[in-house]
Amino acid sequence: MTSSSKFSPKIRRRTLLAGAGSTALLAMTGATRAQDAVSGELVVLNWLGGSELDMMHSIRKAFLAKYPNVTIREVAITGQGDMRGGIRTALMGGEVVDVLFNTWPAFRKELVDAGMLRPIDDQWKSFGWDKLVSQSWKDLGAIDGKTYGLTYTFGDRSGIWYKKEHLAKAGIAEPPKTWDEFVASFAKLTKAGYAAPIAIPGKYWAHAEWFETLLLRTAGVETAAKLGAHEIPWTDPAVKTALTKYAEMLTSGCCGAPNTMLANDWDGEADQVFQANAKNYLLIGMWMNNRAKNDYKLTEGKDYGLFQFPSLGMGHDDTSSVDAKELLVTTNGPNPKAADAFLDFWTSAEAANILAKAGYASPSSNVDASLYGEVQKVATQAVASSKLQFVLGDLLPGDLVDEYRVQLQKFLQDPSDANIDTVLAAIETKAKGSY
Repeated sequence: MTSSSKFSPKIRRRTLLAGAGSTALLAMTGATRAQDAVSGELVVLNWLGGSELDMMHSIRKAFLAKYPNVTIREVAITGQGDMRGGIRTALMGGEVVDVLFNTWPAFRKELVDAGMLRPIDDQWKSFGWDKLVSQSWKDLGAIDGKTYGLTYTFGDRSGIWYKKEHLAKAGIAEPPKTWDEFVASFAKLTKAGYAAPIAIPGKYWAHAEWFETLLLRTAGVETAAKLGAHEIPWTDPAVKTALTKYAEMLTSGCCGAPNTMLANDWDGEADQVFQANAKNYLLIGMWMNNRAKNDYKLTEGKDYGLFQFPSLGMGHDDTSSVDAKELLVTTNGPNPKAADAFLDFWTSAEAANILAKAGYASPSSNVDASLYGEVQKVATQAVASSKLQFVLGDLLPGDLVDEYRVQLQKFLQDPSDANIDTVLAAIETKAKGSY
């Protein structure tokens, strides 16, 4: 079912109007009854914020227009950094919800293991999602052969954001394509008067973005997948190679003082690039597109752009890190019918196009791809042409991911070869007890 259902066939002859009219009336009546059958309060647990929250509310408004007998109560989880802790607190505190927004595969498994999620394989068939969303996205939302998550947007996490006037001011004709060109651009940007070429948000989690794509570009998706499953240790030479490349960047004048990096989250560093004009490059997810367009009022493709992570020439430059946001339904939610309808609506043309206009990619074939701007086209093309690996931090168990991020903060403060060994040994010690 989609929100753009055709209720009546196209009429070519006036003599058929009477019969066709009655058929259309019956079809419209059936659709209306189906919508009327979905009613009552729908409880949605949400942790999205800023302009991304505005996008979600636009889709919610459109859903309620289609299902006027439904009301939505939003359980808002607020905080900074990784939001899994806040969600756990709400659910363990007795909050009963129908639908959750999620972006962490490891957290989905945690909820499944706790018996809290309802599989949606039957809905894939009855709603026709299999005709709208590819099998690869269905597989992404599955655990042990059962599907739990419906992906509603996905993003390129190996794209680097920049403001076009910054490169022009530094005499850089186009974004760097190779690692050597990228590193060489630091001196040009510094000479042009910018405080630091790269914005590294090291306060919570975003400093790990550089390591995760470097791991892909130096060792490939298979190695990253093995590390995420702890099939290889964190002390493996391939992991050290990735951190050594990260250290090369840090010691080449990329990022300013460590205490500045550790003081800021991604949004503050985005402000430094796009508002303060103090920094130049930011490696972060596609929600940056929404922020640039709606919060900074910049023109996509004219004021700012996105380029793919520079090639390293180590045999794995056809790789990209990706993320996805999904909708989950609970086993104890009191309104499963409304929950299923809510998920279905996100695959509709109406919802997919709201996403596209806001700067997000939709996996639904109902989306009008012409609505994508220059940046989103770069990102979707990169995803389509790359070997993909899900964001490593989102695959790790909760206690391990915390240690992983803390140790990478220690690496930022001392990127020496000896400290790389110390950092990786500490993560490995934690990993041994986390699986």
